Amino acid sequence: MASQASSAKAEPTLAEKVRFLSTPGSYPHAPDGVDVVETHMSWVFLAGDRVFKLKKPVRYPFLDLRGLDRRAANVRAETRLNRRLAPEVYLGALALRQTAEGALTLGGTGRVVDWLVEMRRLPLEETLKARIEDGRVSHEDIARVAETLVAFFADLPGEDISGETVITHYEQEHETTAAVLCDPQFALDPGTVDAALRGFEAAFARARPILRERVAAGRFIEGHGDLRPQHVFLIDPLTIIDCLEFSHLLRTIDPFEEIVFLGLECAQLGAGWIFPALRDRLAAGLGDSPPPALLAFYWRYRALLRARFALLHLAEPVVRTPGKWRPLAQDYIALSQEADLRTRPPEGR
Repeated sequence: MASQASSAKAEPTLAEKVRFLSTPGSYPHAPDGVDVVETHMSWVFLAGDRVFKLKKPVRYPFLDLRGLDRRAANVRAETRLNRRLAPEVYLGALALRQTAEGALTLGGTGRVVDWLVEMRRLPLEETLKARIEDGRVSHEDIARVAETLVAFFADLPGEDISGETVITHYEQEHETTAAVLCDPQFALDPGTVDAALRGFEAAFARARPILRERVAAGRFIEGHGDLRPQHVFLIDPLTIIDCLEFSHLLRTIDPFEEIVFLGLECAQLGAGWIFPALRDRLAAGLGDSPPPALLAFYWRYRALLRARFALLHLAEPVVRTPGKWRPLAQDYIALSQEADLRTRPPEGR
């Protein structure tokens, strides 16, 4: 019985792993301190000039990380995919081990009990988000972002996916979004929500044949999937991190949806001029100018999706910054209704 109890205690808990990784002395490079950040799917440890990401053993409808093998595969996928746009940042997968005596260790010997993504630490003050908030972003900066994205997208082959698969995906996501936005627990104004949903449905009806045409033309590629201003670092070389590694379907995307999303997020921060600049440079660089109706659809879709994600923070067992999420959702709903204005081409085009 004692032997069985000892064996049961041998497997470290998530809390034990977090405590170990929160301690500077746990790291071979001996950082002065460790800053710890918790996200929905990970614990992130900022240790000196390195960042280490530990995946939580969680299960969502779109992701199951409960097994060590699944977390290992996810870490490898995150490293491989992000090296496309941040080759100097993603250093690889690092094993978290447990010695025969039960101690956790990075490096050395022992059985592997988890895997970490190891990254170089980047200056947060140089993200596109920080530069927008500080009033330090220039047209030259956005030209660099566009050039990087054009080179990235142009090098990717069209994905083998059907138009019906793409449309079904949007339908299912929107059904979930509508259910969240209409949920009485979030206390949104029903008239405002109804108008936004009706606007989206009209835009979707116009976009359906265009989506089919673009899929058939090979315009959907395995892209980034989560192109937000906080993931873009305006350093040399320009670096983009944190692609959506856990779902091939969600990464299979029209490049113009990618930049609509980035433009939407910039507009939410007060920099509405960035989307037209990205759109025009991408159109020139890729030789591709999708109809405004498609861009307006992408804008509405992403804005309402972001509203949904904001509200879902309020349904978490522990709500962090509870005063933030409903106003943010309302902001995105309002932005969704500006889709036609925000994506309208310049006069004469």
